Amino acid sequence: MEAQTNAAMSCKLFFVLLWLSLLFTYTTAKVHYHEFVMQATPVKRLCRTRKIITVNGQYPGPTLEVNNGDTLVIKAINLAKYNMTLHWHGVRQLGNGWADGPEMVTQCPIRPGGSYTYKFTIQGQEGTLWWHAHSSWLRATVHGALIIYPKEGTTYPFIKPKREFPVILGEWWNRNPIDVLRQSMRTGAAPNVSDAFTINGQPGDLYSCSSKETTVIPVAAGETNLLRFINAAMNNELFIAIAGHSMTVVSADAAYTKPFTTSVLMLGPGQTTDVLLTANQPAGRYYIAAHAYASARGVPFDNTTTTAVLEYNNCPQTTTKMLPPPMLPLLPAFNDTNTATAFAAGIKSPGLVKLPGPVDEHIFFTVGLGLFNCPPRRRCGGPNGTRFGASMNNVSFTLPKTLSLLQAHYLGVPGVFTADFPAFPPVQFDYTANNISRALQQPVRGTKLFRLKYGSVVQLVLQGTNIFAGEEHPMHIHGYHFYVLATGFGNYNPARDNAKFNLIDPPLRNTVGVPVNGWAVIRFRADNPGVWLVHCHLDVHITWGLAMAFLVENGVGALESTQPPPRDLPVC
Repeated sequence: MEAQTNAAMSCKLFFVLLWLSLLFTYTTAKVHYHEFVMQATPVKRLCRTRKIITVNGQYPGPTLEVNNGDTLVIKAINLAKYNMTLHWHGVRQLGNGWADGPEMVTQCPIRPGGSYTYKFTIQGQEGTLWWHAHSSWLRATVHGALIIYPKEGTTYPFIKPKREFPVILGEWWNRNPIDVLRQSMRTGAAPNVSDAFTINGQPGDLYSCSSKETTVIPVAAGETNLLRFINAAMNNELFIAIAGHSMTVVSADAAYTKPFTTSVLMLGPGQTTDVLLTANQPAGRYYIAAHAYASARGVPFDNTTTTAVLEYNNCPQTTTKMLPPPMLPLLPAFNDTNTATAFAAGIKSPGLVKLPGPVDEHIFFTVGLGLFNCPPRRRCGGPNGTRFGASMNNVSFTLPKTLSLLQAHYLGVPGVFTADFPAFPPVQFDYTANNISRALQQPVRGTKLFRLKYGSVVQLVLQGTNIFAGEEHPMHIHGYHFYVLATGFGNYNPARDNAKFNLIDPPLRNTVGVPVNGWAVIRFRADNPGVWLVHCHLDVHITWGLAMAFLVENGVGALESTQPPPRDLPVC
């Protein structure tokens, strides 16, 4: 009898504790409701006004601020003239690919006049991410910051900053970016380069008609502030520096890092980096500047420099806004691969990492450009009358037209894709050689996925190629973050290069730079069921086909399976 009483009391105690735990979770986690209205808005930049697509009339768009564990509910209303989707870059979206956003991969687009509600929960992520359009080239102006603070009652693993500022690096065309893309797709040539870079939407003092609106970041002497850098540029990796100041990197891609101090950052499109900056210089105004890291030889790029101003708020009145900052910071040369490589190598996890293992899937993907023959009776603007293309393992990715990949997979609809993406290049060759045979330059178009079992551990080699032009490729995997074990130059050789693996404190990223004519090795556990896009975040490259997708099978039970689609999922 006494044993039964004790058992009953233990059972009651268990449920009381469970109820308190659920109550604590409910009361600390929040649900954030937002309405995003996508529409055309007149904006003046570089001496002229043109209409751009914005969210809620803002460029960049609204900053979303949440805590780890919170839920976001965002109703996207499309009042623009283009099809539209939104992607929450770096958010894991566990079992919920329906909220991921890439057009015709996880959803059909939101048609003009339509709407769709994205709902997802932030789970185990802290730091800086961002959101952007994932249709055509609309992300040129449709993007914004997504800031994830620690759970309430906890704090950063570094000194608490006095103030925090998102710093969004963008790219601006005086023409409609959609028209720039359409011209490129029509001719087969590379698209025109942008006319300016921007910091928080403003080009800065070095461009015509821009100095009055240059972004100003106020600081106070002696304070330590947190700057959250986001590279939202379309087609350029960027070097960033601040005159007279060093920066301490503390986070990248919403994962804390081992702090290290640097005078220059390098971010590929899609990447984020958080830095602590101490205002320890004489009172004054100091330029923040950014320009391109252009790793491809002989390929045109935007060779301009964008600026913002770091302004001490205790400057004498005569020096505040009456005089320009004294000098630009020393930025690396546009082709300074050594500096870009050194910066990437400095990013490490803050402590010992328990890597997933053992490895179940060893796969090898080539990434790079290619050239398509021009169709009969057409004139094409690529090299020697060809059309530019791009591929992974010689497959140039083609999006479906009738149904999204995730819908086709979930509903079992045949004929939309095949699951036979090659695990290795179909033809092995000297990937980074000069003067690669023209017979190896032409990829094959296809909609091919690579199937992964739930829970399998994947080790993926991403090998750059030198077909037409080798360059650094910022590769992004949707729905996942991964450990970067190593990067290097030349052709990956496991007998030689596995010794370079960092198995102690490799960084956790969602976008990795595959070095120019080099390789990167990453590892992750396939614990997120669904269809997840893998692509180069240089938008011209994904437009040309530098993408593929993983199809991760369901595991056991509802928690390891893709959720049912929401009722308002857009139809094709």
